[in-house]
Amino acid sequence: MKSYISAIGIANPSYKIPQMQIADFMAEATQMNSQEKRKLSALYRSTGIDYRYSVLADYSKHTGVFEFYSNTPDLEPFPMIEQRMRLYREHALPLCIQAVNNCLFAYQDFRIKDVTHLITVSCTGMYAPGIDIELVEEFELSTNIKRTAINFMGCYGAFNALKAADAICRSEPLAKVLVVCVELCTIHFQKEKTEDHILANALFADGAAAVIMEAQPRSSCSISIESAYCDLLFDGKSDMAWHIGNFGFEMRLSSYIPDMVKKGIRKLTDKLLEHLKLNINDIHLFAIHPGGKRILEVIEEQLGMQKDDNRYAYQTLKEYGNMSSPTILFVLKALWNDLQKADAEKNILSCAFGPGLTLESMLLKVNYT
Repeated sequence: MKSYISAIGIANPSYKIPQMQIADFMAEATQMNSQEKRKLSALYRSTGIDYRYSVLADYSKHTGVFEFYSNTPDLEPFPMIEQRMRLYREHALPLCIQAVNNCLFAYQDFRIKDVTHLITVSCTGMYAPGIDIELVEEFELSTNIKRTAINFMGCYGAFNALKAADAICRSEPLAKVLVVCVELCTIHFQKEKTEDHILANALFADGAAAVIMEAQPRSSCSISIESAYCDLLFDGKSDMAWHIGNFGFEMRLSSYIPDMVKKGIRKLTDKLLEHLKLNINDIHLFAIHPGGKRILEVIEEQLGMQKDDNRYAYQTLKEYGNMSSPTILFVLKALWNDLQKADAEKNILSCAFGPGLTLESMLLKVNYT
């Protein structure tokens, strides 16, 4: 018995902002001098990001016309956690609805009311009754639907949702699982000029993704989950972390993360493939979480990949930035859009990373029926 991804839908907020325009906002908001501005511009140009999406228009504006942040030179009084969670509650659900509708558009033979399990993923906001219950109400799903919420896991959260959905489908042949990931990373902007905050402010964006999973392959193209493997590198425990502060959620994001990934990615991949009696030469396609340009380069070095092998990760990073948990689903969606019948039975290696330092990997396979 296997599980199959039958469709993926993605969604972004309405504000699509050029990366260098966001750099201008950050320089002004943190009151940088000319030397600091030059360094910031160099950092933003080096990210491989062209655009990011946000629920906030302020990142494309200057002091005096902000709608959320204070119209003062230092942005004081700075928004408290309550104000940021109000934004999350206002914008997260509509983004989820859009992603689910796009997923259904991609799978028009599927009836949303047949969903038996709902799994929601988020690390950038929370409230109760939460998004899971609101989605049940919005799509008029059964009130006795089985709900699971996966929270505060960061960029690898979608992997845990897919693994949970996989377990459900393998144990319940009639299961229809809807997975919904949503993150509003940009509502947590921090203005202190620390390395962590400057780096996080340069990478993260807002987005949502939805996935339908079933125990039988769809009567066209679907992607099966063959196996998964997770590991922890405690040496990197302090290099990536996510805490709730008085002024929003605060990311600990060290420049040493690529070195940590370099240390563990080959072992992670070997363990995954060893279980399936495969080797790296049996991998045909890659869906890697674009945690940053340097992380992608390190993975290529360690796995003997060409840059073109990582094209879906680079494409996602360029067009959207890092949206935390939905990002890997954006990468898979970009890959899916290129699939043809000749790709049947091809293996896909997918990886993501997050606090812990957690390394997640998954082997997928293209199916055509």
